[in-house]
Amino acid sequence: MTREDLQVTAENYVKAWQGRDPVAIAQHHAPDGVMESPIYSTLQGRKAIEDAARSFFTSFPDARLTIDALIVDVPRVAVFTTMDGKHVNDFFGMPGTNRHLEFRNAWLLEMNDDLLIAFGRRIYDFTGLLLQVGILRAKPAKP
Repeated sequence: MTREDLQVTAENYVKAWQGRDPVAIAQHHAPDGVMESPIYSTLQGRKAIEDAARSFFTSFPDARLTIDALIVDVPRVAVFTTMDGKHVNDFFGMPGTNRHLEFRNAWLLEMNDDLLIAFGRRIYDFTGLLLQVGILRAKPAKP
């Protein structure tokens, strides 16, 4: 496994996200891979990862992912991205609001010898995401 191998693999993984393709996203994970996510908690296995991606893209069908930075340190990759889209369909029981959503992500991906994601952790402001789509409401701070 080389740095170049991981760079290409990570770029292809991002392209699967940019293509909003849950099957392709899941195929980048090891069959028993684990992904931790603030939205979906701990996902284990390709089916769970595919289902979570499909659910997200159903809620935000125009979601766009852009790369802010990609750092490779064999056998890990850190991917920093920005996700934006419109809340169109049900998300955690809330019907689509047509509100715009934008949040930054940090993904830590640990690759196995087959260049598949054995473990991943997504980090982002989940509370801020819920505020943007209107699931949570913030009270103004008192002076």
